[in-house]
Amino acid sequence: MIKKILVSQPKPSSEKSPYYDIAEKFGVELVFRPFIKVEGMSAKEFRTQKVNLLDYTAVVFTSRHAIDHYFTLAKELRVTIPEDMKYFCVTETIALYIQKYVQYRKRKVFFGTTGRVDDLLPTMVKHKTEKYLVPMSDVHNDSLTRLLDSKKLQHKECVMYKTVSNDFTEEEVKNFDYDMLIFFSPSGIESLTKNFPNFDQKEIAIGTFGPSTAKAAKDANLRVDLEAPTEKYPSMTGALQHFLLLQED
Repeated sequence: MIKKILVSQPKPSSEKSPYYDIAEKFGVELVFRPFIKVEGMSAKEFRTQKVNLLDYTAVVFTSRHAIDHYFTLAKELRVTIPEDMKYFCVTETIALYIQKYVQYRKRKVFFGTTGRVDDLLPTMVKHKTEKYLVPMSDVHNDSLTRLLDSKKLQHKECVMYKTVSNDFTEEEVKNFDYDMLIFFSPSGIESLTKNFPNFDQKEIAIGTFGPSTAKAAKDANLRVDLEAPTEKYPSMTGALQHFLLLQED
């Protein structure tokens, strides 16, 4: 019987999160505890990549982390970002976050609707003369590079932040009594095996989001009981609700 679920993400900021509906509907306790955290690179670390921020006329942002670390590094490097710098963001939410650092002007901020770079490409192609800088995490693949190459865009990817294990305290290790664990990235699985080297899954259910997370779990000899997204359940909350319904039968 699943009564206590650990979700390896920060606690939702909105009271309207579907997770709270799940907790109420199924009478389960949900604990939000990230297994990983994001740390920015220092100016010294960044310099080793030999990237000059002012060589680029546009920046592609795939997350709010990327925005935070881009502007933080610029400040550390004592670089003043030009007023006419253009920003290309995968969603409107990410685009609006830029206001934290610079005045938001529609003529220089562009965004997609799906959260995928593919959706942003037609707009980027319209600005073919720009030199694009893409801030990234140390955990990434080459798909974005290949995508921009396919459109013959001038671009440079650089690492500005890194994903590290968010270590558990002795107290947390002692009180690790969950019926289900939910992971959203391979780094989360790595953190589990690092923090709990003798982890014995037994009856603990494991849910994963995304094929690479499921693969990492299976490679770590874990049994994956819930895989999302699926065609019918594109979100983790939808898939989790369905999974808990099945447990009741």
